[in-house]
Amino acid sequence: MDIKQKFGKNLKRLRLERGISQESLALTADLDRTYIPSIEKGLRNVSISVVEKLAIALNADISEFFKD
Repeated sequence: MDIKQKFGKNLKRLRLERGISQESLALTADLDRTYIPSIEKGLRNVSISVVEKLAIALNADISEFFKD
């Protein structure tokens, strides 16, 4: 599994643990609603600023996105 897939898998896990929809997460993180599904599928190479937005929106530590 490459880093984009790992990130996407953990993003989805964190989002679902919090009971948040993809659309709601996108809105809270100020991202386009179509962006979240492609990140979760490991198709996007996200910038560090997007990582920060997602961490803030999910109230998560950035390291949570990179756990095995």
